[in-house]
Amino acid sequence: QVQLVESGGGSVQAGGSLRLSCAASGYMYSTYCMGWFRQAPGKEREGVASIDSDGSTYYADSVKGRFTISQDNARNTLYLQMNSLKPEDTAMYSCAASLVRCTVVVGRGDFDYRGQGTQVTVSS
Repeated sequence: QVQLVESGGGSVQAGGSLRLSCAASGYMYSTYCMGWFRQAPGKEREGVASIDSDGSTYYADSVKGRFTISQDNARNTLYLQMNSLKPEDTAMYSCAASLVRCTVVVGRGDFDYRGQGTQVTVSS
């Protein structure tokens, strides 16, 4: 089992920045995929960014150039740096993990483990 706990959400004005953190605990293999997804009220869940155990990163078109996903393996922590935030970025952000490569996660359609989420609110 993998446990994931997010932190770092909050309220910010448009154009501002936030950094989300996700602390992972439990047994982690050397091969894994971790990512962030978000869901706003009345909207479908959207994958935001993901990172493979080899460091490869993937981003949704809506956040490319503004968000950066990274990881600190020594601390088992996943980050999402969010810059130039827009009101449409307002959502509950959750981190997720699977003990397979990201290409396999895409094929499966979802991650195996998810955190509870942290709210991000961007005002205009």
